[in-house]
This record gives sequence, structure tokens and C-alpha cells, in this order.
Amino acid sequence: MPRKKSENDAVLPRAHGVIEGAGEVVEERITDTLEKNYMPYAMSVILSRAIPEIDGFKPSHRKLLFTMYKMGLLGSTRTKSANIVGQTMKLNPHSDAAIYDTMVRLSRGYEALLHPYVDSKGNFGKFFSRDMAWAASRYTEARLDNLCQELFRDIDKDTVDFVDNYDNTLKEPTLLPASFPSVLVNANTGIAVGMASSICPFNLSEVCQTTVALMRDPKHEIASTLLAPDFPGGGQIIYDRNALDDVYRTGRGSVRVRSRYTYDKSANCIDITQIPPTTTVEVIVEKVVDLVKQGKIKEISDIRDETGLDCLKITIDLKRGVEPDKLMQRLFKLTTLEDSFSCNFNVLVGGVPRVMGVAELLEEWTSFRIECIRRRTYFDLTKKKEKLHLLKGLQAILLDIDKAIAIVRQTEEEAEVVPNLMIGFGIDEVQAEYVAEIKLRHLNREYILKRTEEISQLEKDIAELQSILDSRTKVKNIIIAELNDVAKKYGQPRRSMLVYPDEIEEYSEEEEVPDYPVNLFFTKEGYFKKITPQSLRMSGEQKLKEDDAILQHIEDSNSAELLFFTDRCQVYKAKASDFGDTKASVLGDYIPAKLGMDEGENAVYMAVTHDYSGYMLFFFENGKAAKVDMSVYATKTNRRKLIGAYSDKAPLVSAFYTAEDGEFLLTSSQGRMLILHTGAIQSKTTRSTQGVAVMTFRKGSRLLKVEKFEEDMLKNPNRYRKTLPAAGSMPSAEETTGDQLKL
Repeated sequence: MPRKKSENDAVLPRAHGVIEGAGEVVEERITDTLEKNYMPYAMSVILSRAIPEIDGFKPSHRKLLFTMYKMGLLGSTRTKSANIVGQTMKLNPHSDAAIYDTMVRLSRGYEALLHPYVDSKGNFGKFFSRDMAWAASRYTEARLDNLCQELFRDIDKDTVDFVDNYDNTLKEPTLLPASFPSVLVNANTGIAVGMASSICPFNLSEVCQTTVALMRDPKHEIASTLLAPDFPGGGQIIYDRNALDDVYRTGRGSVRVRSRYTYDKSANCIDITQIPPTTTVEVIVEKVVDLVKQGKIKEISDIRDETGLDCLKITIDLKRGVEPDKLMQRLFKLTTLEDSFSCNFNVLVGGVPRVMGVAELLEEWTSFRIECIRRRTYFDLTKKKEKLHLLKGLQAILLDIDKAIAIVRQTEEEAEVVPNLMIGFGIDEVQAEYVAEIKLRHLNREYILKRTEEISQLEKDIAELQSILDSRTKVKNIIIAELNDVAKKYGQPRRSMLVYPDEIEEYSEEEEVPDYPVNLFFTKEGYFKKITPQSLRMSGEQKLKEDDAILQHIEDSNSAELLFFTDRCQVYKAKASDFGDTKASVLGDYIPAKLGMDEGENAVYMAVTHDYSGYMLFFFENGKAAKVDMSVYATKTNRRKLIGAYSDKAPLVSAFYTAEDGEFLLTSSQGRMLILHTGAIQSKTTRSTQGVAVMTFRKGSRLLKVEKFEEDMLKNPNRYRKTLPAAGSMPSAEETTGDQLKL
């Protein structure tokens, strides 16, 4: 344990070259250490590094682009990237590699942005390739793309604040006065401390159109103009309106993107030309190769990465007879050829990180842009007022040019020229200074008249600028006009195609399940066996627990769907293929344990189906029967458990699955019998329906047993066919003798 420093300890004089307190260990609470050391670091990462601001840029991006702007690289010839990196270090005190990496991501050659900000020349690598490295900065050239005119428009007119750089030698902007919502146009991701940001890109024209619509109507339906994200690599967006609405409303969610491909019939190969933005070519190729090695995919003979600097291309050679579409469905499921882009619209607004939906984000951008327009207008207004003030002083000289010359000639000291002009013409010092600086060649009436002709136009301009400052509507109209202009000049068609879920086929595991005949057994105690016909022929007696009995024996196939109804009004779904083939000599699978049923819950009936056609029949002790469409138990997702499988208003006597209507024999506790044809009962699409009364009872009686009716079960079946509901008939003497009655 280190010793704490005591107040009584002597303080030794500091020797030459010795640091005071060096080597001394001082105890400190960890919370104090975190507060003093870690929290400032965390705030620095959040505010100055990882999270973009409302103009759509992180500080590293902004410093790079502003440096290029000050270097005169907007609309001019390119310069070496190394030169740009060196100049940027005056604003961004990081390594040249970090700055160059930033420039690469913003470049046209890298293809990471829908609308690149850097017009590049040379090898800048590719966003979709992990191994395709970019050339060193000394080999490449760059300049600002034309779109940057909209980023720096009027930046010299006090539209944004400027601050000192890290060594107080230069000024840099805190934001760029972007005339369009660049924060939504180009993708931006960042991981800070305790939070992250992931903004997906949207089509420029759609963003501008949506912003204009929201400025005109705050209740505008965003999805009608902002269709979906638009990724620079294209791909297919699986359009889920509910998921997109969540992203638009909350700023959080995900978007499913799948690759685009073509099939070359002559070469029997698939060419993949567009992939999701969250993966790379190498990852896809490695995963496919791994699946082939594991034997999970046997239809592929070869896969090649044919990607170059001009395009992306993955070629998959197929074996003979393979259906390319079905293979791609499997690859979409098993690889990142289909992937999700997670959205987290976390943006710094006024130095505070906020997760916002699209409407709120565009509202904040509009407020920011309104302030830029107002500051620009005020700057122009001030300049024009100053010019008008000078020209009015010049106009005063028109009254007597000779007098002005005489005043200057007769003034002995230079310092007295301005005061004498002020006195002589009744003008202020600024006007007099301006008049005094006029060249001798301009002291003619024609020059002065031409200059003063601007006065009326300046007065009109000033009035117009003042009206803009006084009217929020006019400011918004200016922003709308600029947005429409940007969309017209730089708008591009969508790269990502929208695909609706009902237009695509999803791969399901069941397609790969081997299908063959099986015998399905379900016992009273809840045991299940799946036995092949061959095994059943070679087997002896069925092994069962004591007092157990086989309730159901159904011949079907391995692809069948199984529904196990329980005594707690629930149904558990499974597939026959989920169970292994067994023999008659084993007990089988205990269904409550296999399917994870609730404690004390028991399976009472097994329904076997393939297409969920037909009906489920439920008979209750109170004499009611419910006929439920089997289709209501089908689910789009692989849900294994459904509650409320049937009504819980009365105890269940029997359940049956029937593909078509038929007759059933009902027996009451009094011994009365009734033959019911299920066609007399109307089917329902509500699982918990209580059913209709089919058999009536005297007090104390109940429905005891239900079984499928066969013609040889009763000698006179018409005796027991009644108009429903009915009490049924007591069996006659001939029914109770012999072997006809099988109950």
C-alpha cells in the first residue's frame, strides 16, 4: 500500500534537473481520475471527431475541404494530393496518412459517396474492395468537385462563424454554409465514446424535393417524396414501408439491401455487379468458398473476383442443370450478398448530439440555412449602405467641382484636406476621405455622373435586402429556389432499385429438407415417433410406457408440418424433419420437453398438414363445436408457439383436423348419440371462437366422447341424424347387441 503524503513531511529544495514530486505515488479515487482524464477525452471525440454536424461534415472533412478551397482548387486544375495534405496540416494537426485517408473517402475514384466532393485522378482504391489499396499521395492528384460551389457559396460573406486554428495563425469555419442538406445526401458513419452515428445516403433530388415540401407543409408525408435510401453502389433495397417509416420518424432502424446480378446462359455463370454497402468483394468470395468447402453449397464449380478500377464484378461458374435464381436465393440467405444497413441519425446540433428523424433533421438544417441567408443578406446590406453613403458624398461634389479643387489646392497641410472638404461640402469624414482619394483623371463631370447613377439602383437593392431581413417567408423562398437549382444542376437518377417483398422469393431451409414417406405416431402420454415404412415393416411391437397408447397413426412425408394442441389452449408448431427417424423399439420424443412447453402442459392432439388447408374441429363438454379455418394457424415468420389456439370457455373433449367436411358421432354422458355433419357448422377465422351448440343435455349431463363416423358403426344411422341442436337418441336394442357398435 503506497503511503499517503503527509502535511508534516518536509519539503526538500528542488535540485537542478530534478522534477518535483517525481516517483511519488499518490492515491486517487478512480471516479476522480475518470472525471479529470477520461471525460474530457470522451467529449473531445464526440464533439471534435466522430459525430457529424448539421452541415453534414466532421471536423476532419471540413478542414480538408476548406483548405482546398483556400488553395483555389475549386474549378481549377488539379494539384498533387501530397500538396493538399501538407496544407491541410495547418488546420488539422494529425498525421499525413489520416488526412489522406479522409481525402480518399471523399474522392470520386473511391466511390463511397453518391456525390463526391473531391475530383480525383489516379488510383484511389475502391470502397467495395478491402484489398484494393489506393496509391500514395505523391502519385495522385485532386481538386474540388463542382458540387463544392454549393458548400462554399457566400462563405466570404459572414454566413458562418470562423475560429482560430490550433496555433492561432489561421481562421477556419465552424460549419460550411451548404445550400442543400448534405447531411442526408452522403453517407456518414462514426463511432464516438458511448455513442455512434450512421447516416445512410439519400438521392439528392429526393432530399431537395422533400425539404421544399416540408418547408411549405410541416405535415408533409415524407415517404411520398423521399422514397428510400440511395446507395452509391446501387443494389436492390427491399422496400418495407413500416421499417422506413420508423427510420424517418425516429432516426433509428435498418434497411435491407441485396446485390444485383445477371445470368449469362452461354457461359452458365452468374455475374454479380452490385453489392450492399456494408460488405466487400473479398468477404463475399471468402464466404462462398467456405460454404462450398463445408458442402453446404454444391452447385458452384468456381468463383472469381473480376473487379477492376472500372467496375465491380464477381463471377460464379455453375454446374450443369443448376437453377441460378434458386442458388442466388440461398446465397442471399447465407452470405452478405444481402445485408442490412443500420441507421442511427445522430447529429451534433449546437454542440449537442441528438438522434433525430428525417423531418426534425431537415427542420434543424432549415433553421441553420435561414441563419446563413440572413447573415449573408445583412452582409450585402451593410456593404451596399456603405457604398451608397460614399456615392452620396461624391454626388455632393457635383454642386461645385471647382470648389473641391480649390479647397485641396489652398490647403497647406495634407492632414487638413479631409476636414476642409467636410466643412466645404457638409459631408462626413468617411465621404470626405473617399472624395480626397479620387484620381485627378476622374475629376470630370462624366465620371462623377456615371458613378452617381448607381445611387437609385443601390437604394432599390437596399430596400429589397431590408425586406428580406424583415420577412421569414422571403428567406424561405430564397432557400427553396436554391434547393430547386441544386436539384436541377446536380440531381441524378436513383442508383438503388426498389424491390417489394412480394416480388422476390425468399430462401427457406425447408427447400433443402429431404422428402420421403414416413409414419407419424402420437401417444396418449405425449410421445412422438417418426418411422420410415421400411423400418416399420422390419420392426416388432411398438414400445410404449405403461398405460400409454397410440392415439394417432398418420402416413405422410418428411416435409409435413406438425401442430401439437395442448390442454392449455395453446398450439406448438414443428416440422416432421425436426425429428430424427426412429424405430418402433424406442419410446420416441417427449413432445412437452422437445418443444419447450410450459410446466405441467400436455399435448392432446397432433394435426398434420402441408398447406394449411381444411379445418380444425373442437368439441367441448357443454355441447358446442367450433370449426376453425386451418389457415389461421399459418404464420409468415417461423413462430413456434401460438396462444389462444381454441376457446377456453369450456373443457375440450376432442379435436380433429379434417381436410373436408364429414360426419362425427357424438356421445353424451347419458349414453345419447348424435351424428353431426360438419357442413352444418359455419367456419370461423377466429381461433378462440366458442363455437355453436350442436348437442343439448339435461341437467348434470355433458359431452363425453367424439369420433369420426363410419357407415358400419351403426345399423340405423338415420335414427341419430337430427336437426341441430339436438339431444340425440338413446341407442336401440339392436345397436347394443352384436359387434356393430364400436365405441
